[in-house]
Amino acid sequence: MMKATILAATVAATALPAGAAPQTAYLSGGCFWCVEADFEEVEGVGDVISGFTGGTTADPTYGNSGDHIEAAKVPFDDSEVSYRQIYDLFLRSIDPFDEGGQFCDRGLEYTTAIFVETEEQRQAAEAAIAAAEEELGQEIVTPVRSFDEFYPVGEYHQDYYKSDDRIAFSSVGLAVPKEVAYKRYREGCGRDARVREVWGDDAPFVN
Repeated sequence: MMKATILAATVAATALPAGAAPQTAYLSGGCFWCVEADFEEVEGVGDVISGFTGGTTADPTYGNSGDHIEAAKVPFDDSEVSYRQIYDLFLRSIDPFDEGGQFCDRGLEYTTAIFVETEEQRQAAEAAIAAAEEELGQEIVTPVRSFDEFYPVGEYHQDYYKSDDRIAFSSVGLAVPKEVAYKRYREGCGRDARVREVWGDDAPFVN
């Protein structure tokens, strides 16, 4: 199991060290709120941005994303955490066997992918997938795709998981803070339960 090695990189951190030259990973793991929440726990990772990538639709928005999928832009200091570690963590935060979405969120918008900009990143992503397949004994369907352009979603959806702004009406309650709505959504969607089922003790973001 890889948990001890991977969790060495997961300590609460929300800002890059002063003067750091950040690298960037682009990850699609279903709901972008969840990817943002998970990776802002990782030591060496800065402010994660939620948005869209992977498609051709101009100027995608929440509710009108066209052929894009939800994604997170993950800036990090590679003296603290590597691309390979980022990809290892990512695979252990999703259901890598699901081609139709993630958890309760279904359809193209919620499918998974690792987007890469260089051959070095591609090799790191493919190595992470190969290691995960060996560990799980099953083929992983999460693809490695070439990155093109990232479109940040509106401010309403940034840092949703930790916002105390109240929502007048939602499917998980009335006049609840976003952070409460997020927790209820994540639990109700079954994300952590399924990740735990797939990865067991090797799921770094599941309490």
